[in-house]
Amino acid sequence: MSIDVRTDVTPNPNAMKFTAAKKMFDGRVIAKKGDQVSHPLASKLLAVDGVDNIFGYEDFVTVNKTFDADWEDLLPKIEEVFNNI
Repeated sequence: MSIDVRTDVTPNPNAMKFTAAKKMFDGRVIAKKGDQVSHPLASKLLAVDGVDNIFGYEDFVTVNKTFDADWEDLLPKIEEVFNNI
């Protein structure tokens, strides 16, 4: 199964917003690297090297990268998570 998402830049250069046409989260999910998360999508996003933390709510998730990570390297890995969830 895959989730089609639209990727949007945010005012924060270390954050990108991913919006789906359907609900991904029931309520709010806030988690950082190393947290134990029961939500499968949140857990897979946090497992991506370079992802620092996430904020998800219903049909969107904002992914914050680590300071030294590069979006050019990170985006294909994040898209792979959405394509394989």
